[in-house]
Amino acid sequence: MIAMFRGVLKSQKVIVICSLILCILFLITIFAPWLAPNDPIAVNLAHKLQPPSLDYPLGTDHLGRCTFSRILYGARISLGFALLIFFSALSIGLIIGIIAGYIGGWVDQLLMRIGDGLMAIPSLLFVLGFVGIWGAGLKQVILGLILVQWVYYARVIRGMVLSLKEQNYIIAAKISGSSTSTIMKKHIVPNVLPSLAVMGTLEMGWAIMNLSSMSFLGLGVQPPTPEWGAMILEGKSYIRTNPTLMIYPGLMIMLVVVTFNLLGESLSERFGVKRR
Repeated sequence: MIAMFRGVLKSQKVIVICSLILCILFLITIFAPWLAPNDPIAVNLAHKLQPPSLDYPLGTDHLGRCTFSRILYGARISLGFALLIFFSALSIGLIIGIIAGYIGGWVDQLLMRIGDGLMAIPSLLFVLGFVGIWGAGLKQVILGLILVQWVYYARVIRGMVLSLKEQNYIIAAKISGSSTSTIMKKHIVPNVLPSLAVMGTLEMGWAIMNLSSMSFLGLGVQPPTPEWGAMILEGKSYIRTNPTLMIYPGLMIMLVVVTFNLLGESLSERFGVKRR
């Protein structure tokens, strides 16, 4: 009992710390235009590869652009579009998962076979193929990641719905004459929301890593837009002479991904939700 109590306290502490870090990061994305000391895309070759100073807190890159300002604006791209990928994939997965689990039959078989076909292809390989067909660009990468990710949410939600629809209160709601839409709104969706919150924190790190990976490969965010993965790509030519150009954005990616993963692990322990 004491060990379990200590585990709960430890989990609660991790949740609070990680939530605080993420709140700060999201505030940075909102107030980046006011926090950034310089224009993130302004080129000034006279100040290229400058060391940290009062004017450039983290120095400048090979084009004389303020690294600190680009880090701040890069957070808007990385976190903002990761949220877009998550909510879009979750919305699609929620609708398809509920329909497949609640209706069942051939509808369930058809939707799950489509999902199985998508899951048979490694996610990064699928996105690379999608971008190869439709061309490089942020929109194509985001759409490709959404097409990959909705399947996971749909399968998890379908499993929860299959379990929920056999519960006595669902059966009682059917007998009382409640419509399918009413049952879904009042009984199904509220019971899957805690699990969706846990999945969201675990998968946000996945979205950021994949988005940054595609930008690093030159297929996602295109110059001069500041994005952490693209900044690592631009800095790799100076890895020996000025490695901080890669270190700073790499540390930000690591901080965000680790924070989301720790938060997701703690929430999964608290709510008893199994991760992928």
